[in-house]
Amino acid sequence: MSLPTRIRAEAQGGQTTVRLLLSHAMENGRRKDEAGQIAPAWFIQHLRASWNGKLVLSAYWGTAVSKNPFVQFSFQGGQAGDKIAVSWVDNLGEQRTDEALIA
Repeated sequence: MSLPTRIRAEAQGGQTTVRLLLSHAMENGRRKDEAGQIAPAWFIQHLRASWNGKLVLSAYWGTAVSKNPFVQFSFQGGQAGDKIAVSWVDNLGEQRTDEALIA
């Protein structure tokens, strides 16, 4: 089970900047564990972010993304108190959604 996504969103001058820190192991399927066995692939496949229900980011990932990835993006619009929702689905079917308010 993963930890909540850390979300920081700030609106300034008609633009909102969102910073995300996702908690996920992001195994590429080629690394060997301590016992010498190959660790199975386990990674986020689809990341989505929405602002008050409107999609503002959609990203499809593969195995080349680091553990606990940091993501930053900006979009036009948004004001203090608006809701940002972030959701992801990994290749094993696990999914998570977290929300925060724009500061």
